Formats: sequence, structure tokens, C-alpha cells
Amino acid sequence: MPWTAQDRRQAPPDTGGPYLTDQLKQQIAQVYLPRYPSKRAALLPALHLVQHEHGWLPLGAIREVAELLEISPAEALDTATFYEEYWLKPKGKYLIQVCRSLACEICGSNALTSHLRAKLNIDPGGTTPDGRFTLVELECLGACDGAPAMLVNQTLYTDLTPQKADALLASLPREA
Repeated sequence: MPWTAQDRRQAPPDTGGPYLTDQLKQQIAQVYLPRYPSKRAALLPALHLVQHEHGWLPLGAIREVAELLEISPAEALDTATFYEEYWLKPKGKYLIQVCRSLACEICGSNALTSHLRAKLNIDPGGTTPDGRFTLVELECLGACDGAPAMLVNQTLYTDLTPQKADALLASLPREA
């Protein structure tokens, strides 16, 4: 599978702040910091905590975490951009994650992804203009016996076809 290059010359969007509430700061200080030999070592769980709270990592949140952990904002941003599980822009209400492992590929995941790209008019990594769907590909969902497979948020769907995927997307509620 080829690596996908991303243009990171532009700073990720920021919607204001502050992002670290007193409760988040307290949780980082009292739960995470005692578990690690240095503040720097708590960066990954701190970023996960903030992302869980906001659904993504705004640039301002990354700066605030860096300040709290006494590291440079560049180091925190480098870390957040290195790992795929951190979101540097808001994702859709429904995160569609198509497996592209060998088993899923043999069973039609490429056709499924191509179909979803055309249907949603977005490339992998993109979000529909209405903010409803974000499409990504993952290396493996561990559901080879039901290939091709995909997750919608945290729910696994297997033995998919483009038609089954269409029916699934149509069944998702529009309201929260």
C-alpha cells in the first residue's frame, strides 16, 4: 500500500479556545503525569484525552497541551501529525473506515472504496461539505472472515457490497 503524502505547509484550522478545561488539566496532572517518568512522556495520552473531549485536535489545543507539558508546540504538533489516530481537522458525524487489508482487497474493498468516493464525492481523508461523513481507509480491521469490512463510527459491518453500503448509509439518522 502506498503512503499518502499530505500537504502540511498550512497550519491546521483553529476555532478559538481555550481547549484545556480545568477538569482536563486536573486529569492530565493527577492521572497521567504520575504514570510517566517525565511530562514529555505523557504527550500521547494527553493528546488522546483532548481529542476525545473535542472530537479532533485543534491547533490551539495542541499548543495548550505543549504548554502544560513544558515542551515546544512544534514537538507536540510533530507528534500529532506523525500518528494517524490524531485528527487535525474536524471529522464527520459518521466516520466511515474501509479496511484495505489483503483479505478485504481480494474480496472487493477497492470497489467499495471507489463506490463510496463517488457517492460521497470525497477522497479518503475527506469530509462531506455538510459534515455528515468522513471517509478513510485502514490497514486492517481484523475481520478477514467477513471481508470486505468497514467501520461506521465504532460499529463493524462485514460482507459488504456497494449496494449494502448504500443501504447502510441511507439508514443512518440525519439528526443527533
